[in-house]
Amino acid sequence: MKKLFILIFSFATVALQAQDFNKNLASARTAYSAGNLEDARFAMQQMMNDIDLLVGKEILNLLPTKMDALSANTKEDNVTANTGLAGVLIHRTYGTGEKTAQIDIMGNSPLVASINAILSIPFIGNSSDGTQKVIKVQGYKGVMQKSVNTETNKENFTVQVPLNSTLLTLTINDSNEADAQRLAGTIPVTEIAKLVQ
Repeated sequence: MKKLFILIFSFATVALQAQDFNKNLASARTAYSAGNLEDARFAMQQMMNDIDLLVGKEILNLLPTKMDALSANTKEDNVTANTGLAGVLIHRTYGTGEKTAQIDIMGNSPLVASINAILSIPFIGNSSDGTQKVIKVQGYKGVMQKSVNTETNKENFTVQVPLNSTLLTLTINDSNEADAQRLAGTIPVTEIAKLVQ
């Protein structure tokens, strides 16, 4: 019964978003035909938001429900669309207590250029103190950064992987480098890259 409810809810959500998309498309055509370019542009931006939200929800469905022993907190899942600086923002957390992880995916991220610069110059990407290094996640280059909590002395890791203009960020608290690399490998980066292109 629960699966049936989720399936019906999913279809209803998609149907409502399709109606919004079609409504915005009709508004854009009407405004454009009338020579009202400002309203046509606004309606088209709303259509792009609708598409970004649908893509974000597809990506959430691709993300793993568990990362090792860390279960996804799906009630905290969040997808937002913005036509300003960023496109779609996707957020999922894993685990509770001290050992947690989170995935954040930002479309049109302004940080992609700086990450790509780090990846293109190897001596910058790999720091001499071991706090930053270039890694590969399912064939995609990324940057792994380590920080140490000064109060608990526990290591935290951030893995950032640019996918065209989208930035995938995995943050893991209370971990080690091998675990961070393994958890990053559980993310379906190739499938996500196809959706954000």
